[in-house]
Amino acid sequence: MTLAPNVYDAEPIPEAAREEIDRMLQSGDLFRYTAPENAPVTLLEQEFAAHMGSKYALAVSSCSAALFLSLKALGLPRDARVLIPAFTFAAVPSSVVHADCVPVLCEVGENYRIDMADFEARLEGGIAAVIVSHMRGHTSDMDAILTLCEARGIPVIEDAAHSLGTTWDGRKIGTLGRVGCFSFQSYKLVNAGEGGILITDDADLVARAVIMSGAYEHNWAKHMAGADADLEAAFARWQNRLPLYNLRMGNLSAAIIRPQLGEIARRVRDGRTNHDYVAARLNASPWLEVPGKLGPEERAPDSIQFNLVGMDEAETRAFAEAAAARGVKVQVFGLSTDNARAFWNWRFLPGETPDLPQTRAMLMRACDTRLPARLTMAELDMIADALVMAARDVMGEARAYGT
Repeated sequence: MTLAPNVYDAEPIPEAAREEIDRMLQSGDLFRYTAPENAPVTLLEQEFAAHMGSKYALAVSSCSAALFLSLKALGLPRDARVLIPAFTFAAVPSSVVHADCVPVLCEVGENYRIDMADFEARLEGGIAAVIVSHMRGHTSDMDAILTLCEARGIPVIEDAAHSLGTTWDGRKIGTLGRVGCFSFQSYKLVNAGEGGILITDDADLVARAVIMSGAYEHNWAKHMAGADADLEAAFARWQNRLPLYNLRMGNLSAAIIRPQLGEIARRVRDGRTNHDYVAARLNASPWLEVPGKLGPEERAPDSIQFNLVGMDEAETRAFAEAAAARGVKVQVFGLSTDNARAFWNWRFLPGETPDLPQTRAMLMRACDTRLPARLTMAELDMIADALVMAARDVMGEARAYGT
């Protein structure tokens, strides 16, 4: 029997990172502000901003920290209403609550994207900011979202934790809104175990975020890559006027991340190829459906999501068990106990659990399986075979072929 592939281990950390880490361990120079210039975190910010084509980047402890700082840097008043999709990870509404704002959830369709009619209707409810969560790398209609928000003067934050390398109409996801936030957690395209980064072209916003991230006294000067009158004026304007939340990234994490930036293009290419191959295999089954991408979107997936067709709850649970018996773990978002992506489990939200029947119905049949870019064709076939056969185990071969 063929053993199931390990889909949880990441790719090895490049040798260049190990050499830099050993140098830092010998020196003990782990704090980003110890060196007067060119600390590993500073270099990461410069390199990541250049990679994304953005003016500024700020590396922090997590993508959640980046989202939180983005909201605080916008200067939103307490209890400001922030619109987010109902299909996202619990860290997103948590960052809104942490920023003393109120999460407002909108419906998400069967294709995992924001329902634009519901989104537009909820924009009229006193919304102060929007976080577009590109959940599992699925991009919503960014043209429509940006048009609606710009007409109302509502800033857009992109939660691009799953979308490093994804493009929309040729533009990099994370650069479309006012600020973009990325994750370096171990299951993401670039792995540091933990870590995050935000990017923006807004000098005032990044200056506020830098100070609040923990640039005490005049350490903000170490974020200056050269002459930038707007940024220098913003730092001077906000010095000593903002709280310090100490959400900095350390040099060890930056040293792990930097050599991986050159691997992004390959990982995106391989991940997309793997995803599309398995998607075609799954779509050949009458019981499994992988929603197609939107026209302008070119994804960078490291997992695959698919909907179960014609299965009731008992059959859905049986499918997940059958796939597990064949060595492939399937997470059904709405049925996995205490799943942090099911909005009704976010008991920390103020008020009653919102009534979002469309999103709830989708989550009850939407499945998630990891599909890292490093997998071989044989491993992809094993995963696809296990999923297709698990559906056939539950629904029956004759029905699967319509006989």
